Amino acid sequence: MSSRTDWSILAVDTGSGETLVESAPDLLLPTASVGKVFLLHHLAELLDDDPSLGQLMLRKDSVVPVADSGLWQYLDAPELTMNDCARLVGAVSDNLATNVLLDHVGLAPVQAVAARLAAGGSMLNDSVRDVRTPADPPMLSIGCAADWVSYFRTPHPTVMSWLAPSTDLSMVSSAFGLDPLAHTDPGQDLRVWSKTGTDDGVRAEVGLLDVGGRRAAYAVICRFEGEVVPVLGQMRAYGTLLLDALQGG
Repeated sequence: MSSRTDWSILAVDTGSGETLVESAPDLLLPTASVGKVFLLHHLAELLDDDPSLGQLMLRKDSVVPVADSGLWQYLDAPELTMNDCARLVGAVSDNLATNVLLDHVGLAPVQAVAARLAAGGSMLNDSVRDVRTPADPPMLSIGCAADWVSYFRTPHPTVMSWLAPSTDLSMVSSAFGLDPLAHTDPGQDLRVWSKTGTDDGVRAEVGLLDVGGRRAAYAVICRFEGEVVPVLGQMRAYGTLLLDALQGG
């Protein structure tokens, strides 16, 4: 393994309540893009009150451009609906779409949602920045496994629809044998809804795994020094453990 790792891990069978794996579930660690789920949940609640908001057009030039994850930065479209921005965040963790949405709804209401949903202190601290100065929050989000398992035991269905096509199956979900670009068929025996977070020294995945109707809410968060490959290997091992547990192995 790497020279130093800190883990926060929890997985719970949502039907029986049985704990499948647990290690420091209350430890708050950096979670990179995982905190974007709080933004998605806030949007879903806004749409519950007024579904027409989903068709509101939001412009990409309303914020400073950001790089790294996402597709919108490569597209010609100068504006997208709120729904499509949320879909991009769920599918490819789109940083530009995240910032456009935050520019529209504001960070404070999203943080209020996080405070309501996450008793352990998980939080979206800021918008996405290519460079963080000493005046900025030091990390995009923080979180602990207990908070995220609690969320995914009873997630918002609209959030789940946005997360369903997530293309990042490089961590825990790498053990599930799914096609990263096509795994949303409701007729499949195995389905996963997940959000990942990636930053220097950070890998995190939270979500819900369904195997033949048995479900596990899970969160595996790691802060590490050194090589990432051993960390990804360990995350895959946790995925195998979850799969075996739900298959009755």
